[in-house]
Amino acid sequence: MKMKKILIVFLLGLSNHFTFGQQDFAIRTITAGVTMSSLSDTVSLQQAVDFLKHAKSEFESRGYTVQTLRISTQPLHHYLNGISYNDALPFLIRIDKLMKRSGVIIAIGPLMEDEYKGFEIPDWALLLVQSTETINFSIAIANPEKGILGNGVHIAALTMSTIAENTKGGEGNFRFTAAANCPPNIPFFPVAYHKGEKSFGIGVESPLILTKVFKQGDDEAMKDKLKAALEKVLKPIEQVALQLTKASGWNYDGIDTSTAPGLGASIGEAIETYTGKPFGSASTLQACAMITDVLKRVDVKRCGYSGLMLPVIEDKVLAQRAGEGRFTVQELLLYSAVSGTGLDVVPLPGETSITTIENILIDVAALSLKYTDKALSARLFLIPGKKAGDWVEFDNPYLTRCKIMSVE
Repeated sequence: MKMKKILIVFLLGLSNHFTFGQQDFAIRTITAGVTMSSLSDTVSLQQAVDFLKHAKSEFESRGYTVQTLRISTQPLHHYLNGISYNDALPFLIRIDKLMKRSGVIIAIGPLMEDEYKGFEIPDWALLLVQSTETINFSIAIANPEKGILGNGVHIAALTMSTIAENTKGGEGNFRFTAAANCPPNIPFFPVAYHKGEKSFGIGVESPLILTKVFKQGDDEAMKDKLKAALEKVLKPIEQVALQLTKASGWNYDGIDTSTAPGLGASIGEAIETYTGKPFGSASTLQACAMITDVLKRVDVKRCGYSGLMLPVIEDKVLAQRAGEGRFTVQELLLYSAVSGTGLDVVPLPGETSITTIENILIDVAALSLKYTDKALSARLFLIPGKKAGDWVEFDNPYLTRCKIMSVE
């Protein structure tokens, strides 16, 4: 009994063990979800913009850094209202211009119904990418009711290939993903879409917090230390969010506790600090599983993925280890089995066949269905004119130099 009391006192003290400055984390996104009445419903969009700017001001007044403001709508096909995809494009271009003026990016969800056929989605998606700058979108490849969506897999693969071949460096795929078993109201893009009353969620860039905790050394209480450290940061953010919902009438979806990395905040570095070995070595899988277990137990209202993000070319350490050949695409998917959010910004040869892309997407879809609450997505970067082992650099400031990975 005495030892149990000592342990309880120790765990209660964990939340005060670490101190974090504003440089240790950032609010990656505040994402507002709206239900559009039609493609011309700019009123709903403007209301969301106004709310987001107010929310950003409230967080910044408390010293937080807010990196992006985002809006998600219900799936596009739900508010076409009989308008064809081609006729919808001018409306979407106008929406894009509104978003650019407002400093907001937007996601319009899955482009098509599960069974939709007869329209050249890949060519239309390319036009959308070429005609806009802020619009993100997806295609569903699996859901719990229908399982793997073969038509969705095929069209998603064609869309990735078409966009890659016709945008500089294949970078148009930054705004497109294949979505497997993804629920509404995920704050992160490009998979986001909305359902229900107007609401908002928050995503946080947190790898530096993990690194700081792991530098204290590995011990049996590491999970509790990490959980306490994350709660010390996230609970005050949630308190501001709850105040916003009370004052504004916007419902609060929660915080996506996913460890969203950036070029200056590497999840690869955090994992290497924990394991003491390069990412991809033995023990990487255990580290991924441990981190995700904590992310799903953090005592705040959670939404979205709430898992471990491993975006290869958005993280300098992951990109470096991929270039060293320390992990494969298949191993990335293995890590997703115990932790992650899928395959994200994975650099692949431009000549990768449609069949190979489909097979990768089928694996992602199958894994998402193995666990009914597992949201996964696949944002694959096919790089035109590049083969496995070639170096590639990007115009996008959020992407880092890397080597093209091979596909077995």
